[in-house]
Amino acid sequence: MAKNSTGNAKAMLGRWAFLIGVVLALVFGFLSAASWLPWVLVVLGLIVGLFNISEREISAFLTAGTVLVLMGYFGGQTLSSVPYLSAVFDNLLTLFVPATVVVAVRSVFELARD
Repeated sequence: MAKNSTGNAKAMLGRWAFLIGVVLALVFGFLSAASWLPWVLVVLGLIVGLFNISEREISAFLTAGTVLVLMGYFGGQTLSSVPYLSAVFDNLLTLFVPATVVVAVRSVFELARD
């Protein structure tokens, strides 16, 4: 039972990290970004990648994460003339790139283990 509650606590931490990260990315896309924001988004992205994605969700997350990162990058480039949207895309990239990298590395280790 202790393992189950620990697993639930980690999953809850990952869910909150995701929610807080998305809210911060959106809010600070419209406000002037603080110097600490990228670090917070990277740490939250790492937490999401480590604790929020289970083994059965890896493939779907990598597909969605790759699309989000690519579209976030190209969307930010395309909409660079709209400063608020560009900042939102940059913030979302700062959140999702670390999460996607962590899950990709986990996936490689899973493949190597089998």
